[in-house]
Amino acid sequence: MDADKGRRPRRTPRPRRESGERVDRLYRTLLRRQKSALSPQDVAVADLPKVRIAVGAAALGNTMEWFDFGVYAYLAGTLGKVFFPSGSSGTQVVSTFATFAAAFLVRPLGGFVFGPLGDRIGRQKVLAITMIMMAAGTLAVGVLPSYHTAGFAAPVLLLVCRLVQGFSTGGEYAGATTYIAEFAPDRRRGFLGSWLDFGTFVGYSFGSGLVTVLTATLGSGRLEDWGWRIPFLVAGPLGVIGLYMRLKLEDTPAFKEEAEAAQAASEKEAEGAPVEEARQSGHGRLRDIFAHHWQAMLICMGLVLLYNVTNYMVTSYLPTYMTSTLHQDDTTAQLLVLGTMLLVVLTITLVGHSSDRWGRRPVFMVGSVALVALSVPAFLLIQQGGIALPAVGCAILGLLLVTYAGTSAATLPALFPTRIRYGALSIAFNISVSLFGGTTPLVTSALVAATGDKMVPAYYLMVAGVVGLVSTFFLWETAGLPLRGSRAMVETPGQAHRLVARSRTAAGRQARDVWLRIRGRGGHHDE
Repeated sequence: MDADKGRRPRRTPRPRRESGERVDRLYRTLLRRQKSALSPQDVAVADLPKVRIAVGAAALGNTMEWFDFGVYAYLAGTLGKVFFPSGSSGTQVVSTFATFAAAFLVRPLGGFVFGPLGDRIGRQKVLAITMIMMAAGTLAVGVLPSYHTAGFAAPVLLLVCRLVQGFSTGGEYAGATTYIAEFAPDRRRGFLGSWLDFGTFVGYSFGSGLVTVLTATLGSGRLEDWGWRIPFLVAGPLGVIGLYMRLKLEDTPAFKEEAEAAQAASEKEAEGAPVEEARQSGHGRLRDIFAHHWQAMLICMGLVLLYNVTNYMVTSYLPTYMTSTLHQDDTTAQLLVLGTMLLVVLTITLVGHSSDRWGRRPVFMVGSVALVALSVPAFLLIQQGGIALPAVGCAILGLLLVTYAGTSAATLPALFPTRIRYGALSIAFNISVSLFGGTTPLVTSALVAATGDKMVPAYYLMVAGVVGLVSTFFLWETAGLPLRGSRAMVETPGQAHRLVARSRTAAGRQARDVWLRIRGRGGHHDE
C-alpha cells in the first residue's frame, strides 16, 4: 500500500479524433446495437402438448414409409420370383432393385410439386395428402397379380405402384422434418427431430421383422405363393391411423406467421405498394431458392447423400448382399440386420440429444471420418463365418448410420428460411436421394456382379464419407439457435423472460461500448 502512495494514477490515452464519416458509422452501429435486444414479441413459447402430437403424427408417416421399404428389401428375392420369374436369381434381384430405384426417379418431381405447395397452402395439408398416397400405393402392391397370372402386366403394375409411392414420398420427409423443426423449442430441436427418424427405423424394423416371422413360419414355398402379400396389406390400417392423426393437426407457428406476412404483402400490392417478387408465386419461390440459396442446397444435398447412401446400404442392400453374395442363411441375415436396426432405434434419440448439447457439426464430422475409416473393417467382419463377427460388423454400420440419422432432421430444415423451407428442402433432399441414395442397392449389386469384388459396398460408403466430410466443413452451426426467418422458440414463459432480459443486458453493454468509442473519438453530434 505505501509503495503505491507516490504513484500517479494511470491515465488511459485519449484516442485520436476521428473523421465525421467514421463517427457516423459508429452512430449507425450504435442504433443497430440498441435495436438488437429482443422484445417479448420476438420470443415464442412452445405449446408442449401440441409439440408431442406433432412429433408423433410426423413420425408415424415415416414409420409407414419405411415399413414399406423394410418389407420390400427383405422380400426382394421373393418378389423377383413372383414378378420376374424368367431370369436367373441374380437378374431377378437386379430387376427387383431396378423397380425399387425407379420410385426414386420420380421423387424429385414429387419434391418440386409438394415442397412449394407446402410453403403456399401449409405443411399439414400436404402431409395429409402424402399419407393417403403412400398408404394407397403400398396397399395396392399387396393385391397385384403375379407374373404367372397376368404376364408382363404384373411387373408393369408393380412399377406403377412404386412410382405412386415415390411421388408421394417426395414431399414426406422434408415436410415432416420441417413440421417438427418449426414446432420444436430451439434448445431441444435435435432431440425432438430424432424421433422422426426413430419412426423410420421402427417402421423398417416392424416391416422386416414381420417378413422374418413369415419366412420362418410359412417357408419359401407358401411365402412365394401368397404370404408375401400379407405385409403390404397391413399398410391399409396403418395408413388410416396416420391419416386420422394428421388431419387433427394444425399448422406450425412459423408457417402461420409467414402466411400473415404474405397476406399483408398482398394487401400492400393491391394498394400499389412494391412487393417482394418471391412472395407472389411459387415460381418466385423457386427462383429465390436457386438464385440465393444454392450454397445451402449443395450442403443439404451432400449431407443427405452421406445419410442416405449409408441408410439404403444397410437397410435395403445388406440383407440381399448377405444372402445372394455371401450365401448366408436367409433367417440369419434377416436377424442380423434386424438387430442392427434395433441398435439404431435404441441410440438415435441419445444422438439427437447430444447434437443439442455439442452441436450438429461435431456429430456429422465424427460420423464422416468414422465412415471412411471403418467401412472396410465392417464389411470384412460381415464376410466372416458364424454369427458373432458378422454381428459386430453390422453393429459398426448401425452406429455409423445413427450418427447421421439422429442429427439430420434438426440440421436440414435450419439451412433455409421459413418462406422457402419446405420447397428448398424437398428439392435438395429428393434430388440427392434419387441420384445417390435410392440407387445404392441397384448400383452396388450391379458393381458386385460385374467385378466380383465383395468389398465394393465398403468403397461406396467411403466415397459417401468423403462427400459428407466436405459438406460438414461448410455447414454452419445451428444448435440452440432460432430457425432462419422465425422467432426464438422456448419451452416455458420463464425461459422467454430470461432470454429477453439477457438479450437486453448484452445489447446494453454493446451499445455502451459503442457510445464510449464515439465520445472518445471526438463525436460532436447532439445527444
